[in-house]
Amino acid sequence: MTNFDTVTIGEAAARSGVPAKTIRFYEAAGIIKPAARGANRYRAYSKPDIHTLRFVHRARSLGFPLKEVAALLTLYRRQGRASRDVKKLALQRVAEIDRRIAELTAIRNTISALAERCHGDDRPDCPILDDLGTHG
Repeated sequence: MTNFDTVTIGEAAARSGVPAKTIRFYEAAGIIKPAARGANRYRAYSKPDIHTLRFVHRARSLGFPLKEVAALLTLYRRQGRASRDVKKLALQRVAEIDRRIAELTAIRNTISALAERCHGDDRPDCPILDDLGTHG
């Protein structure tokens, strides 16, 4: 950090891995508190602010939606939290990921089966296009 223990949004972005535009979005959405403003009216981010941004970035990279990120931040900051509340959120995320994997696997299997039925030659008939045309 600088001698003033705060950095600009650009430096906060570089140190946290969160783009400046996303930092502004997180502030507007209420995920993080608005940055303090220096005498020059620029946003000023402290070490704890950057730590929070890293926390949010990591949670987002694990697929937690913003609402759950906000809940996780609240739990993280609350000393008397019950770990069961954190685990519940994590297991809900795992269940959602499992659901999405099942959906994607079904899609993959359907496309693969259609591709196997297609001759892939100079003929105009194509089971892939036929299927797309009949299920639209």
